[in-house]
Amino acid sequence: MAATPSTMLALGTPAPDFALPDVATGRTLSLADLSDNDALLIIFLCAHCPFVVHVKEELARLGRDYAARNVGIVGITANDIESHPQDAPAPTAAFARQAGIAFPILYDETQAVAKAYTAACTPDLFLFDRNRRLVYRGQIDSSRPGRGTANGADLRAALDALLNGKPVNPDQQPSIGCNIKWKPGKEPKYFGG
Repeated sequence: MAATPSTMLALGTPAPDFALPDVATGRTLSLADLSDNDALLIIFLCAHCPFVVHVKEELARLGRDYAARNVGIVGITANDIESHPQDAPAPTAAFARQAGIAFPILYDETQAVAKAYTAACTPDLFLFDRNRRLVYRGQIDSSRPGRGTANGADLRAALDALLNGKPVNPDQQPSIGCNIKWKPGKEPKYFGG
């Protein structure tokens, strides 16, 4: 199991735009569709990664716990489905249903959105404030597959600070996960390509 860290995009970066299809419904969801949310959490994930499987129940809990607090949460799957067909839209939708994940998961077929966010691993997450400026990127918590139970401590602390009008602690630890499976010849420059 590869252990790839997130790139730690600069805090304050504006949320890159997107318009992608939902893996369950096929309907397109865009950044503009989420403009009414007080916070926006973007999570790059996939169905097969052991690091995502390890946190799937916590992702479902986060979705439930913050839905009433006007937090928009969107998952994005960007893996090359030629090499990893288990991360195609239908298996990803089945994975989300099985895990109890209710927030939308979008399919980034061209991988352009993953590159715009400098996503490097799964899970890789980006929390934006009401003005869609990055306030948190990094790990969900310090647990890992085979080491502890996911509780979302780091991400929840950032979400709670943001929603309570307090500064988010800038001392943030990178997420660790499986590398995004880039299409041949498409690996972004920030990731060594």
